[in-house]
Order: sequence, then C-alpha cells, then structure tokens
Amino acid sequence: MAASFLEVVSLIFGWIYTFCWSLSFYPQPILNFRRKSTVGTTIDFPAINVLGFAAYFVSNLAFLFSPQIRREYAARHHGLTPTVALNDVYFAGHATLICCIIVTQFIPSLWGFEKRSKHSPGARISKSIWGLQLGSILGVLIVIIIVAARHDEDPATGWAWIDVIYAISYVKLIITLVKYTPQIITNYQNQSTVGWSIYQILLDFTGGILSIAQLFIDSWLQRDWSGITGNPVKLALGNISIFFDIIFIAQHYWLYSGNEEKLAVNGEEDPLLHSEDRAARVA
Repeated sequence: MAASFLEVVSLIFGWIYTFCWSLSFYPQPILNFRRKSTVGTTIDFPAINVLGFAAYFVSNLAFLFSPQIRREYAARHHGLTPTVALNDVYFAGHATLICCIIVTQFIPSLWGFEKRSKHSPGARISKSIWGLQLGSILGVLIVIIIVAARHDEDPATGWAWIDVIYAISYVKLIITLVKYTPQIITNYQNQSTVGWSIYQILLDFTGGILSIAQLFIDSWLQRDWSGITGNPVKLALGNISIFFDIIFIAQHYWLYSGNEEKLAVNGEEDPLLHSEDRAARVA
C-alpha cells in the first residue's frame, strides 16, 4: 500500500516539476516581447542552454528507450533500471525548443526589437561560452573514439556505449554549473534585475525541489540508492538550480530591490520606462 502511494506521489511530483520547469521558460521570452527588447538579459544563457538541454534530451532518450543502454545500466547497478521517467524526456525536448526560440530574440530584425549596442553586456555570445560548447562536444567525441576502439566485452567493468551517454549527460551538468554566472554578473553590473524575469526563477526553484524529491522517492522504491548515483545529472540539476535560484531571488527582492526604474547599459535604457520618467531623469 505504501509503495503504491509513493509511486503515485512520484508520478505527480514528476509531472508537476516538468510543468514548473517547462513553464519557467516562458516568462523571459514573453517579457522580451512585451518590452520589444532584450536589454538586461544575456544571450549566453539561452545559447548555452540549447546545447545543454539537447544533451539532456539525448541522454534521457537513451536511458529510457535504448535496450542496449538499459542492459549496460543494469549490469552496473544490480540489475535495476534507470531512474529516468517519460516526463524527463518531455521536459528536455521542450526546453531545447524554447531556448532556440529565445536565442532568435537576440536578432532584433526577426522580432522587430530595438537594436542593442554590440558592446553592451550580454549582446553577443562570450568567448568563454563558445569555448565551453566546443570543449563539451570535443569531450563527447573523445569518449566515442575510446569506446569504439576498445571493444570491452563486460560493460560492468570496461568501457561501453553507456559511457558515451554518461558523457553526453555530463555536458548538461557542466553547462548548468556555469550558465547562470553571466546573468548574475550582468545583474550586478546593472545593479538591477530589470529585463530578467523573476517568475522563471520562482518556477525553476519549485521544479528543482520536486525533481529531487521524485528521484529520492524512486530510489527508495527500488530499495537501492544507486538509483541516485546512477542518475547524477538529475540530482545535480535540481541542487545547482536551487542554489543559483536563491542568488537570483536575493538579487531581485533584497540586493537590488527599488532599482526597477534604473537600467543603464552603455547608454541603453529600459524600454518600458515611461517617457516622462526618462525626461525627468535627463532633466
């Protein structure tokens, strides 16, 4: 009875976290569209997210639907199945699509947005983000070459194709560790969170808690905590997201609270400010 109840709770938590995390991608592009501007946000965040969520989507697909990957997982984890659910696949695929759309908003001519100075913070993809993307792809290619060259027979102790899937999933983990930093720095430079939607952060925070809760419930139902160690990316995503969400919440509600009408980025101003406010400030 208790197990059946927890299975239902896990299912509910899984789809609620999927809904919250999926919904968290909409406030920012909607805000950009309303303001007809991306001032106050950085292209680094959605750009690196495209690669990260694409990697997460591929790895979830493999763990859930690939017979070979599931066999190799079972060989390494006492015959158990991966703690990846259908909602994980849906979330990653949806996130990849929305992030692609957000990236296009940084091309003003496509959306009729105001043009940003090329030198304003976040207007262009930074060299560090380009380097991270190329390095992540190179790392996966190296693992593919190793697995293809070794032909180890025992997936439990040797190199196997599941290691390629783990490498792809670690791309998402590494990206999550660094992707929030450019926006945190931009908020600090602006001394404001204008242009950065706090609603996406609140939804992300809720989704992170429920994602971790689902993972722990699923592992408890299997009576084996290797369900957590076997899915380190999902565990890390939730914890890392919560950590950075707390920073954004502090920036918005405490550190820069009251600076809603202050946004100067190399001479650019928030398009939503009333004309009389602008005139008063100039005067």
